[in-house]
Amino acid sequence: MKIILIFAAAITVAYGGSLPAPFTEHCIVGEKNLYPPPENTTVPLFVVDLDKAPVDRWTEIATKYSAQINDLVQGAKDFVAAFLGQKLVDKLISELGNLDDKLPQPYADEIRGIANVTGIPLGEIVLYNIFYEVFTVCTSIVAEDEQGKLYHARNLDFGLFLGWNEKTHDWAITERLRKTIVNVDWKKNGKTVFKSVNFAGFVGVYNGVRPQRFTVTANERFDLKNGGYIGIIKWLLGDRSASWMTLLVREVMENADSYDAAVQQLSNTRLMAPVYYIVGGNSSGQGAIVVRSRTDTLDVVTLNTSDPNGWYILETNYDPKKKPLFIDDRRTPGNACMQKLTRQNVGFAGIFNVLSSTTNLNKLTAYTTLMQVDTGTLETYIQKCEDPCWAF
Repeated sequence: MKIILIFAAAITVAYGGSLPAPFTEHCIVGEKNLYPPPENTTVPLFVVDLDKAPVDRWTEIATKYSAQINDLVQGAKDFVAAFLGQKLVDKLISELGNLDDKLPQPYADEIRGIANVTGIPLGEIVLYNIFYEVFTVCTSIVAEDEQGKLYHARNLDFGLFLGWNEKTHDWAITERLRKTIVNVDWKKNGKTVFKSVNFAGFVGVYNGVRPQRFTVTANERFDLKNGGYIGIIKWLLGDRSASWMTLLVREVMENADSYDAAVQQLSNTRLMAPVYYIVGGNSSGQGAIVVRSRTDTLDVVTLNTSDPNGWYILETNYDPKKKPLFIDDRRTPGNACMQKLTRQNVGFAGIFNVLSSTTNLNKLTAYTTLMQVDTGTLETYIQKCEDPCWAF
């Protein structure tokens, strides 16, 4: 009930005190094709060279996006200050600066390098990297075509409750976030290890493809009793035994050499926050939703191509075997749209059109990324849901 009241309050505030007209999801599959999107929605590609000293790896990105990172950091500070007060936020940022070297390497040095390049205080860059660990909602899909070829895609939605812009009808942080999105080619010895989509200055990984091996996306999993806030508090108090969920994805992308190894590491590592890890492989039937608490794997749901609808898996932000919150049900329209697509039409175009259909596309959606493991392809497009569009 508390969650429902919070969502209702957020919608009321967002729409100036009055609720919008009842919203109906709409699947555009079979009606129009939005792929490929306009060129001005494409995301630039940068190289992060893992052979460089960690403090120097992000220099190009941090230099180019310094103003945008600063703008986002200020938004994060304003949000936290609204709950904790400015004095407490200032103290928190000071303490976070002191705690940078408590982060595992090479991430501590990478964050320090970003702070050096941008001139933004170290504590604020640490806050920037923590902030995105616990505030995302998403839709992820792994789908297999009739030839057994696997595609993995996701919408990343971010910014709920983080300020509504009444002029643009958009979430304030989501607007800022779109300006920082970059594709990253992570190289070692001059060769691509993996590719990912990142926010400039964010050293973790939400989604990536290790060519010819596997793909991964991470979706937030809500748990009021044992959520990510508990992991962060424990970390601040000195317990460093758990992994940050996006740093674990990055470690898996760098080091795991197979789908099975990726699933095992994502399943067995203790985490700061609960999460859904969605993993795709390079062979027929290799697709899984790993349902994680901070300490355990609670469930694993996999592709089952012998089932009429088992050629894909779709995850939003609710346990696959439980009903989603009725005012945040992106799963039902997503499934209906995938079934309208059919396995015969699986590919970048088909899945992009599914993820461009409301309510999987909504005012929180910052981007859509498309990955194909065999070719190592990663494409990312900035998304913005035009009115009429639901707030989340």
